[in-house]
Amino acid sequence: MEAKNIITVGISPAWDLICQVDGLRWGEHKKILSQELVAAGKAFNISGALAWVGVKNTAAGLWGLDDYQQMLDSTRPISDFIDIRFTRTTGKTRRNITVFDTSAHREIHLRDESKLASKQSLKQLAADLKDIITEQSIVVFAGSLPDGELLDDCLSIIAGVRDSGAEIVIDTSGKPLREIFDSGGIWLLKPNVGELSELLGETIEDELSSIVSAGRKLCKKVRMILVSRAAKGAVLITPESAFQGKIKGRDRTALSTIGCGDYLLAGFLAGFTDTQDIGSALAKAIKVASARAYRLTDTMTWPEAESQIDVEICPL
Repeated sequence: MEAKNIITVGISPAWDLICQVDGLRWGEHKKILSQELVAAGKAFNISGALAWVGVKNTAAGLWGLDDYQQMLDSTRPISDFIDIRFTRTTGKTRRNITVFDTSAHREIHLRDESKLASKQSLKQLAADLKDIITEQSIVVFAGSLPDGELLDDCLSIIAGVRDSGAEIVIDTSGKPLREIFDSGGIWLLKPNVGELSELLGETIEDELSSIVSAGRKLCKKVRMILVSRAAKGAVLITPESAFQGKIKGRDRTALSTIGCGDYLLAGFLAGFTDTQDIGSALAKAIKVASARAYRLTDTMTWPEAESQIDVEICPL
C-alpha cells in the first residue's frame, strides 16, 4: 500500500507563550522561572508531535505575514520532518498565554481570538490545499473554526478535500463540529467526553459503557472515533469493534495537560499509518500522549520515552 501523507490544517494557529512560576496568588508580583514562545495551535501541535515520533508530515492552514519568518526560524530544528505549506495572510498570528504554578501543580490558559480567517484568505487556502492533497492524503482539520459565513467557507474547503478522495480527520468543537459531522464522510473523529456529549445533545458519563454506546450512534457517518479521557486514557470505537487504552501503573505525575489531546491524535495517526492496526495505533497514541503529560517530550527522544511507558489495550 502506498504510504499516506499526513497534512494538518489549522485555520486558527497561535503562538503559545508558556511561563512557569513557583507559587502564584492574585495581586502578587512574581519572578518568572522560565518562559518559552512556541508556534502552536492544535493543528501545528499535531505536526510537531508527529515530527517528534519521526513521522514526516505537512503543516498547512493560515499564518500571519507579520510573523511568518519568525515561525520558520522557530521550527527550523524539526524542519526535516515538517513541510511548511501555510497560506500566508495579512496580519499577526495570535498569542495565547499559559502560566504554570510549579508548587501547586496547576495551570491557567488565556486564549486570544484569531483574526486571520477572511473570505480572501480562505479562498487562497482552498487553492493551496488542492496543490498538495491527493487520494493518499490524511487531512487533519484541528482547532477552532470561525462562525457565520466564514464557517461556510471552511465547510466548503472540507467538502473539497472529501471530494478529492483523501481521508478526513476532525478535532474541533461546538457548532463547527456538529456541521462537519452532519456532512458525513469523516474517517476519524477525535472528541473528548464533553465534546461527544455536545455533539449528541445529551450528557455522556465518562464511563466505558456510556462512551461506547454514544460512539455507536455516530458510526453511520464516522469510520473511527477516538475519545480522549485525560488520565483515564482513551477509547477507540469503530462500527465493528471498540478498545480501551490506558497506562499501566501510576508511578509518574502528569506535569502538564497542554497538547496531550493533540499528541494522542498524532500518536494514533503515526501508529495506524505504520501498521494499519487500530489496537497498535491506540497503544502508540496512549504512549505519545503520556510522554507529553510527563514532559518527556522536552528532554527525551521518542525511543527513549517509549521504553519508559507501559500501556494496556483491552477489547470492549
